[in-house]
Amino acid sequence: AAEILATARQENVDIIGLSGLITPSLDEMCFVAREMQREGFTGPLLIGGATTSKMHTAVKIAPGYEGPVVHVADASRAVGVCGTLLSDRAPAFTSEVAEDYARMREVHARDNANKERITLATARANALQLSFDGSHAPVRPQAPGLTVFDDYDLAELVERIDWKPFFMAWDLAGRYPDILSDPTVGEAARNLFDDAQAMLRRICEEKWIRARAVIGLWPANSVGEDIEIYANEEREGELASFHMLRQQMRRRGGERANLCLADFIAPRESGTLDYIGGFAVNAGIGVDELVADFERAHDDYQAILLKALADRLAEAFAERMHERVRREFWGYAPDEALSNEELIAERYRGIRPAPGYPACPDHTEKRTLFRLLRAEDNVGLHLTESCAMTPASAVSGLYFAHAEARYFGVGKIERDQVEDYARRKGISQAEAERWLAPNLNYDPADVAEGPTRAVA
Repeated sequence: AAEILATARQENVDIIGLSGLITPSLDEMCFVAREMQREGFTGPLLIGGATTSKMHTAVKIAPGYEGPVVHVADASRAVGVCGTLLSDRAPAFTSEVAEDYARMREVHARDNANKERITLATARANALQLSFDGSHAPVRPQAPGLTVFDDYDLAELVERIDWKPFFMAWDLAGRYPDILSDPTVGEAARNLFDDAQAMLRRICEEKWIRARAVIGLWPANSVGEDIEIYANEEREGELASFHMLRQQMRRRGGERANLCLADFIAPRESGTLDYIGGFAVNAGIGVDELVADFERAHDDYQAILLKALADRLAEAFAERMHERVRREFWGYAPDEALSNEELIAERYRGIRPAPGYPACPDHTEKRTLFRLLRAEDNVGLHLTESCAMTPASAVSGLYFAHAEARYFGVGKIERDQVEDYARRKGISQAEAERWLAPNLNYDPADVAEGPTRAVA
């Protein structure tokens, strides 16, 4: 924040724009807005990026800054918004936005007042109860420990690409391959697809980039909401623990459990040894240098196309690694034979949730994962201070093998769980609240409400 605002003053800028890639960005944006207010800024603040929303901007960011705050859905629309903010239409526009945000805050407050949460103890009593014997007994991995892949065959990954997100990145909506014959966007989609295929051929044949991966398969058990990782199958040493969160929404009539990812791992008290996996794939080695070359040649189209394809290769790499883990390295589904369409539709056993996503919203769990995988040395991946991965064309996450493992969202959580979570992680409650800000069902500044407002 200090560098952003110092540069803004030095350059005498008209507008400051913030773009957020991952959820920790959201709280940082709130901080920047408050700092702008404290330092006497009055110019517009634009908010955008993958994790942002109009509601978050209205509820969390705008109240911290008295100047104009505007959420912009995508970069192309920023041009029009900036033009308006720098014209004589600015007062009417900013007044309209402020009134809209005020209405949204009222709706948000009213909706939250009607959303009942339960205490952590009550949620734990309604945890998912799974079987870990018989057909659901844990399968011992065929290749325990770490397995590293260097300079993976890119042509193998091309076959696993999911093209729908690629077209969405260019604002071309539609299901592949139907989009290629769409009466509205078909021609643009075909031209883009042809360019992508031509670049992919060069990427593979001329080895423009390198792809590296590491997978890890370890003995594990759950202890409450934690997953303990052991040095060996005798549980003689604990390598690390993953700290998970549990849903705290009220389940009417007890029809559904309050889920936690730890529920999918056999409890230590059961006496059954279980296993968990982790992975990190990097398809961005060499991308930054090539993008810089294209930009120096003023060929922004090729630069953007390369980055979009590298992202698709990274996701395809994660898909391919998961497939090989299920069939070979863990081997709990050796006879699996699915088409690429079935793989994209996730019609296989097991899940691969990632820290920062709905089932495991705390990005800092990536630090534990990266330490276990030795991701920096093995695949050249690094974490920024906000736990974003660099290079950006990368994917990491965990492997769960239980047949009933499924994706879910933790949703909003209460103060009692945050207190417990901070204790388990060995961090302060304030730090836990900072990383979990989008999931808090309370305002950390509101100490008057007591330790929790959840009900039993």
